[in-house]
Amino acid sequence: MKLYPLKFNPVYSYRIWGGEKLKTVLNKDYKEEFIGESWEISDVENNETIVADGELKGLTLRQLTEQFKGDFVGQKVYEDFGIEFPLLIKFIDAKTPLSIQVHPSNELAKERHNSFGKNEMWYIMQADDDAELIVGFNQDVGKDAYVNHVENRTLTNILNIEKVDKGDTFYIPTGRVHAIGAGVLLAEIQQTSNITYRIYDYDRVDAKTGETRELHTYLAVDAIDYKFYEDYQTTYIAETNKSIKLVHSPYFKTNIVEVNGEVYRDYTNTDSFVIYMCVEGRLTLECDEGCYSLNTGETILLPAVIKNVALTSSENTRILETSL
Repeated sequence: MKLYPLKFNPVYSYRIWGGEKLKTVLNKDYKEEFIGESWEISDVENNETIVADGELKGLTLRQLTEQFKGDFVGQKVYEDFGIEFPLLIKFIDAKTPLSIQVHPSNELAKERHNSFGKNEMWYIMQADDDAELIVGFNQDVGKDAYVNHVENRTLTNILNIEKVDKGDTFYIPTGRVHAIGAGVLLAEIQQTSNITYRIYDYDRVDAKTGETRELHTYLAVDAIDYKFYEDYQTTYIAETNKSIKLVHSPYFKTNIVEVNGEVYRDYTNTDSFVIYMCVEGRLTLECDEGCYSLNTGETILLPAVIKNVALTSSENTRILETSL
């Protein structure tokens, strides 16, 4: 069998804060209510995505890696991660705010949970009027002062709040306290990890369980970066028919490509798979393996063996281009 650009069947996740935008804006197909996340590409246990079509239909990421090794993920990626796929790709719809939370570092996650850490980034696809995020602190905070704020229910007094609009981008390294606010639809790229320390959840009761959700207040204390930073938002200027750096971290590299007309991408020097998330518009992807469509809210993975693609669109289309 030969590798080709791969689309996967998403895994839809119920969330207490989920809305309808994954269906109404991104045209996702599901029947359940309160779906907050569409896991587009996932190797998380019990939430693995499978190939949607073609000769490889039905295979998981792990099965693809076992069969094709470096041709699928890239030789260096295979040497570093083996059959574990290193990234988790999602669309998230927050009708109401997410819990205030933090993710542990690689070291802490390995020690406590035998897991990767969870460095991640957000690209805002749509935001209601006055929508906002919580990202980091608005001042330097000591550990004891932080605990006092948590115990006194005054945590929001020391958190940095950002008004957001379409196109805004944030990198969320491990240790950074954060929360997605109500009315935000975004694309999320992260390490493969499902470890979250929930700090505060507005005393909400989950309709499915009739109970409040578990908090991890004191597990979080040793995971948090208490420093204040001047600027939490990623700045960039998109250029038509060019790949522009968005977030480059030790864990993934994401560019934004704005397509209007035709763009050629050459991955000869990229020893990695490449993932496209279409965050606006629609395009056609052509390579030796065939011709593929990609619409807003869709994701496609280019195996590492595919080195040259042409992207064509008759409108302003934006994709996030991610590799290791």
